[in-house]
Amino acid sequence: MDWLTDLITDNSSIAHAIFLYALVIAFGVILGKIKIFGVSLGVTFVLFVGILVGHFQLTVDTQILNFIREFGLILFIFSIGLQVGPGFFSSFKRGGLILNGLAVLIVLLNIVVAIAIFFGFGNISASSLVGVLSGAVTNTPGLGAAQQALTEVAGTTPETAEQIKSMAMGYAAAYPLGVLGIILSMILIKVFFRISLENEQKDLDKENEQSQLVPHVITLQVTNELIFNRTVKELHDVIDRNYVISRMKKADSDEVIIPKSDTVIGKDDLLLIVVSAQDEHVYESVIGHKVDMDWDTNNGPVVSRRILITKSEFSGRKIGSLRLRMGYRLNATRVNRAGVDLLASPNLELQIGDRITVVGNIDDINRLSERLGNSVKRLNQPNMFTMFIGILLGIILGSIPIAFPGMEVPMKLGLAGGPLIVAILISCFGYKIKLVTYTSSAASLLLREIGICLFLASVGIAAGGDFAETVFNATGLQWVIYGFLITFFPLLIVGVIARGKYKLNYFSILGLLSGSYTDPPALAYGNKTANNDAPAVAYSTVYPLTMFLRVIAAQILILALV
Repeated sequence: MDWLTDLITDNSSIAHAIFLYALVIAFGVILGKIKIFGVSLGVTFVLFVGILVGHFQLTVDTQILNFIREFGLILFIFSIGLQVGPGFFSSFKRGGLILNGLAVLIVLLNIVVAIAIFFGFGNISASSLVGVLSGAVTNTPGLGAAQQALTEVAGTTPETAEQIKSMAMGYAAAYPLGVLGIILSMILIKVFFRISLENEQKDLDKENEQSQLVPHVITLQVTNELIFNRTVKELHDVIDRNYVISRMKKADSDEVIIPKSDTVIGKDDLLLIVVSAQDEHVYESVIGHKVDMDWDTNNGPVVSRRILITKSEFSGRKIGSLRLRMGYRLNATRVNRAGVDLLASPNLELQIGDRITVVGNIDDINRLSERLGNSVKRLNQPNMFTMFIGILLGIILGSIPIAFPGMEVPMKLGLAGGPLIVAILISCFGYKIKLVTYTSSAASLLLREIGICLFLASVGIAAGGDFAETVFNATGLQWVIYGFLITFFPLLIVGVIARGKYKLNYFSILGLLSGSYTDPPALAYGNKTANNDAPAVAYSTVYPLTMFLRVIAAQILILALV
């Protein structure tokens, strides 16, 4: 049985390293599904299993461990960048500006509380404090970025290794109460403002009815004499809003047609129009009254179909450039992107994976389908070139030294910040240089989970040897208390501001608080409380900017305090 002994104990063996990582990740994932008071730690439990394994002196060669840790971090960070990138800049528009402003305030307050603890108590090292801060805000990429920044500044010395261990232990000590602190702040805000979930749902339903993002389909009968015998193009000149006339039924015929720009509108014609919900009264006042009609059962050659865009040459193309009416006698009414329906305005830029709804003759729709791709199989092919050229550019960007006044050592974005920024930019603007950034949800999730599991297992194994004697004492208790202070008070302050000053819906506040800490367990609690997608919408609105700030802030604190 010597082979089994060597497999378990020989830390210089590649087989031993893979065996240990598989053991840690497998048991971490299983234990992470256990719920305590309805909340689970998820994949983060891999860290604690790694610490347990490290405590029993089961280790991996230092060079192998460092490589796996950094490579896992890069995979995780880059996949996150690709995920949040498409909504990164648009998240600053409309109501997202308020949500992102409040999220930035939470990040700043977290840093203020951490610095106050550092200088006020003076009994915690800078590296431990940054670890506690990352655990308190449940942000693993921030921990990885800080560890990588410390290595860049101080080099791979024994002292640096100890500081990285201290950072990981601070993170592990603060993380569990960090999750609970977020949920506790949600509960206290509900109690303090005496919030009724039923009333919040009613307000949310009313707000959704007035949303400009959701296409609204109505049938109008032409009764306004002022538009009799005008063309569709002239009607667009009269009503200066985004809308699409999907189909038309002439008053003197049972045939349903696809209107073109020169189609003449007559008295009592029926128009099927896709508009924004809050603009419905405008069209009724200009065109005529609303009527009920089932277009699907009406006899005629017109049908409605969704076409999946899978050819890379159409990424970034505007709908207007497809010349659907002239070339295909079709109308585009809606575009479904990542589960959200958008109005198919001529200036809307298409992306790989969009599903465009068109109406017209089935033969014309089939011709357009062949042109746009409409192949699910094509989307299942991973775009490896985009991923690795992005990682290459991210590492180059992360290695560029950036000098700041008053800082002795130039700052680098590092192996976390560089790939994150490049991934965001590629996912937003990659189509301009013919890079296909679409990745199926399953492939993106797999890449992200593999990366974070490798990183957390590495951190846990490295920190496990000294974890028990460092954390389970007075010092560890202080870290837990410090972490709770960093977690709780910024959330409570901003939650009061969000509700008291800006009158935000409570369900949106749930998403804001969990998104500002990039915390899936807290989001799961919010979704369960709300029983709708409002927390997820707010979470995704603030997540991109918050993730970016957490990664950068952790590095700046390391460079400023160490």
